[in-house]
Order: sequence, then structure tokens, then C-alpha cells
Amino acid sequence: MCWFLTGRPGGHVKGLVQSASREAVGVSCPGPRPIRRRGGACPGSVGPGMRWWSAVLGLLVLRLGLHALRGFISPRTARAARSGRAGPVCRTSYGRFHLGDEYGRRYSSFPAGLRRQMREMARGMFSFGYDSYMRFAFPEDELNPILCRGRGPDTGNPSNLNINDVLGNYSLTLIDALDTLAVMGNTSEFQRAVRLVIDTVTFDKDSTVQVFEANIRILGSLLSAHIILTDSKQPFGNMTISGYDNELLHMAHDLAVRLLPAFENTRTGMPYPRVNLQKGVPPHSLNETCTAGAGSLLVEFGILSRLLGDSTFEWVARRAVRALWSLRNNNTGLLGNVVDIQTGHWVGKQSGLGAGLDSFFEYLLKSYILFGEEEDLHMFNEAYRSIQNHLRRGRESCNEGEGDPPLYVNVNMFNGQIMNTWIDSLQAFFPGLQVLKGDIEDAICLHAFYYAIWKRYGALPERYNWQLQAPDVSFYPLRPELVESTYLLYQATKNPFYLHVGMDILLSLEKHAKAECGYATLHHVVDKSQEDRMESFFLSETCKYLFLLFDDENPVHATGSKYLFTTEGHLIPLDPRFRNTAWKDIFNPKEKAQSSSEKLSQTKLRTANSSTNCYRVPAERRYSLPLKSVYMRQIDQMVGLL
Repeated sequence: MCWFLTGRPGGHVKGLVQSASREAVGVSCPGPRPIRRRGGACPGSVGPGMRWWSAVLGLLVLRLGLHALRGFISPRTARAARSGRAGPVCRTSYGRFHLGDEYGRRYSSFPAGLRRQMREMARGMFSFGYDSYMRFAFPEDELNPILCRGRGPDTGNPSNLNINDVLGNYSLTLIDALDTLAVMGNTSEFQRAVRLVIDTVTFDKDSTVQVFEANIRILGSLLSAHIILTDSKQPFGNMTISGYDNELLHMAHDLAVRLLPAFENTRTGMPYPRVNLQKGVPPHSLNETCTAGAGSLLVEFGILSRLLGDSTFEWVARRAVRALWSLRNNNTGLLGNVVDIQTGHWVGKQSGLGAGLDSFFEYLLKSYILFGEEEDLHMFNEAYRSIQNHLRRGRESCNEGEGDPPLYVNVNMFNGQIMNTWIDSLQAFFPGLQVLKGDIEDAICLHAFYYAIWKRYGALPERYNWQLQAPDVSFYPLRPELVESTYLLYQATKNPFYLHVGMDILLSLEKHAKAECGYATLHHVVDKSQEDRMESFFLSETCKYLFLLFDDENPVHATGSKYLFTTEGHLIPLDPRFRNTAWKDIFNPKEKAQSSSEKLSQTKLRTANSSTNCYRVPAERRYSLPLKSVYMRQIDQMVGLL
């Protein structure tokens, strides 16, 4: 059967009219075709009277020709040719790759000096934003970078959830930025910031915050900074503080205890979306929560439990994940994006990879990587299979064949039918998750699509309508997801293409988002008007990933180093302490663990920064574009660049 990028029968994206078969992996063609020679002539034999230099020249031309052929003939086709069989080759005019074209000339190399320059620009970007926050906004939660003042909760308007879900009157930006200071090697400021947090921050506040946001931004950062402080190896320089007595860990524990009431008095075990840090769940709270909000607590809660030796936090987070998992549709295996925590009924029936669902999938895999629980891996594998079966549209293979570029769309969880024609910027995280999974080729294609949108606007609109080739929601709050995927794809491929992507993003932010005393949200990606807000994730994620992309010698990338990033970009080492617990049998489900053949395609999961996982992409491809020029041009056409 053929899939089209539109939900209408026979529909197509403007400028792209070909469908792609999803019946088999690899190239799909109407029938076997013989391998066609390029140039229409066969090499002649060398006559005895030909001069020696002519023979050498002929051999050189032949060698160059064979080298060029490797750019557009698949290994399967080559094997077929050597065996004398005709392979299933689609038109050779489609899928050729020329390094000499415009894409190859632009992206094929990245000088070391330019790389150092971009690293220092990323460092300067973080420093300008962080220093401005400390000067104009601390101890408030966020910086208003245009008016140069601080921002806290909107106490006069409790219904302003866009602000109050995130800002808890606990110096959010300072806490969220702690491990970025360490990653950049700023020892003195990291130590000063930790002292400020210990001495000035308390969670005994009459603030109603979203459980999910407090978990990923505050709890996750406190845990990461505590681990950095107590690491005996001190890879980022001597970050230790004299007299440190696990205060950050105690603060993380205090915050988590204040979040626990959200899990009480729910029939399903899924938490209420919001909690007051002093009073618990507010009266008349909504029973509706998004899937990501209820199901993306396991990494931080699990780390806290294993550091404390107290299973309570991991248990409630894991119970919520299992409750969501039990509500999948039996036919499609998909989940919706909004659920009633009391009845278990789906309020939002949209299934996609963006807002409301994104980090649920992310944390299934990352929980397995950290804790080694087979249940988490099984759930991720099943979820990924359902995503591929029902959300993915376009040709089967990323880098060969005909048809529309692969794209993941929003569908109805009950039948897999397309619900709308937009995707949101949060979905740009998914190529990075595919890198961790080992699905590098598919990650390359999806990343190229989001990069093309960035090239068109110099930012990612919050929602982009792929059928209309225009933003549906036009603001850009300095989100990190595209940068994160760019960084992880570079670590997996070492292809200079991704350094160019990072440079484009960095220069765009400097040009369009820089404000009087920080970096501002873009209110509209077309006219580049600014909005007076710098969210904390700009320092904790966007700047961190940009810096690491260009800092190849960072301790994060050292041989033997194995780190994982939380969904807020906080650095967590793969520590044996997280895999050894006294309560392991409590968490193991009664069902028989899946066989080893059902596990991920790798023999072992490897963190994206480990050099050992680069075998996924052959070495010779590091000298060519990750996506063939014809497909890059096709994606550029798809978003209206050409």
C-alpha cells in the first residue's frame, strides 16, 4: 500500500507527487531493472602502442568513476552486480549524490579554527544570558531580557498557567543552569551558584506549580549538580565545595516530598498535573493531564530513590507509567495526549511525537539505559513499533528510493487516521531519540526536515503546517530540541554537516533573539518581533548543546565517559548505583521478560557520546552528506525554500 503525506486519498504535498511503498524495507521498484552504466560507453582496452601516461590517466579516471558510483549505488545493488544478477535499481537519475553540487560544497568540511570560534560564541551566548539574569533578575525565576528585570509567578492571575506552571518563586533559572556551568568548566561560578542555591532557595512556598516542570527543571538539576559535586573523578575540574554535606540531595528530597500529594487520591495512580508546594493538591483541581506530564517522571524520581535507598519515589512514577501503558488502544498500540486521571478515559485522542507525548517515549528508553529494567525496554520497543506503523508517512528508506520524505504526523489513536496537517517544534527531539535507539538513517531524514524549516525562518515556529508550507503558531521560545538532535547526530556520525547546522542556529539566535540584556523569545518567526521572556531551558539546554557540539575535547566526550541527558538537558552519568537496588523484585512485572531477540537492534545500548556507537555509520560517509543532495533538495522544496 502507498502512503501520502496528506490525509486525503490521492493527496500530496505541494511540489511532491510521488508515493512510496512501505511493503518492504529498502528500495521498492516496479520490477527488476539492469544496472545502467553512466556515460553510455564502456572502457576500451589499452593498445600496446598507448603511451604509459595515457594508461595511468585512464586508470585514474576509472578509479574516480568507481568512487563516484559508490555515492548512488546501494551495497545490495553492488553485490547483485558482482554475482551477475540484476538488482532492483530505481532510476539512476533519482538518488545520485554529487559532492560537487551546492550542498556538497557548503557542508562537506568545517575548519578547526571556525569550530573553536563557534564554541566560544556559544560560551559567550550562555555567559551573556546567565550574567544578565544574575545582575537583573536573581533571585526571581526568570529574566525579562528586553526590560532587564526579573519575573516570578503571576500571583494576581492564578489562571495564567503559561507562567505559573513553571515559575515557583525558587530562582528557577539559577538552578536550571547549574550543570551547564560545570560542563563549560566554570569552576568558580559553579561553586558560587551552588552556595547561592543552598543559602537562599527554599521550597516552602505558597506556589502552585506543574509537577512535570518542577521535576525536570528543578529536581533534575539538583540531582545532576549533586552528582557532579560528589564525583570522585571530577572530570570538569575541581567542582567540589569544602564542607558540602549533600545539601542539594536533601533539597531534591524535600521538593519530591512536596510533589508526592499529586499521586494521592487518584483512581488510576496517575498524578494530578499541579500541586501547591505548601498545601498539596489545590481544591477543585482538574482531573485532566497530558501523557508526557504524567509519564515523564521516572528518570528523576528513579535517580532520587536509588541515591536515597528509598523506593517511594520510583514506585509512584513507575505506577503512573504502567497506568498509562495499560490504556493503549488494543488495535493500534497508540496513546492519546490527554487523559482523565480518575476514569482513565482519553480526553485528547491525538497521537503524535510532539507536545503532550514527546518525553513519555523518551523516558521509556532513557529509564532502561539508566536502570536496566527490562520492562522499560519492552514498552519502548512496542511504542516505537506502533509509531512506525501508524505515524510515519513517506518512503520506506531515508536515503534511497522514490517518494515523499519520511515524516511523522498526528493521528487518531483509535484508527491511525491523520487528524491535522501540522507538527510542532517539540517533535524535533525525536531524531535524537532515534540516535539512542540506533535508527540513525531515519533520524537523518527527520532532522533534515526540521533544519529546512529553520533555514527558511531562522527559527522553528511552535507549529508548522506541512501542507500549507506555513506556520500555524508563529512564536519561538528559544527551544533546544533541534539543537539537541543536531548534537546527538553529530556524535553518532561525526559528519561536518551537523556543525554547519549548529552554526546556522547559533548565528540565527545571535541575529534575531539577542536583546538588551539576554536572549528573547521570538514572538513571530517571520517578522522576528521579540517577546520579553527568556525561559530557563535556553541556558540549561540550548546553550549547553550548542557548546558541546563545537567542543570536541569536552570531558563529556572523553573515551570511557558515559553520560545521558534528561529531557531538560541535565547531565547524568551511567552509574552502577542506579542499577543495583534492594527493591528490584518489587518493580519487575509478573509477566515473563521478553526474549533477547525483542531487544533493540544493538547488542548493547550505548550512550550517544560514546565513540563505540559510531559504527552505525560507515567511516566513508563522514566525508559525504548524511542525506543525498537530491533528497535534501526535495525537503527544501517541501518547506518552500526552493
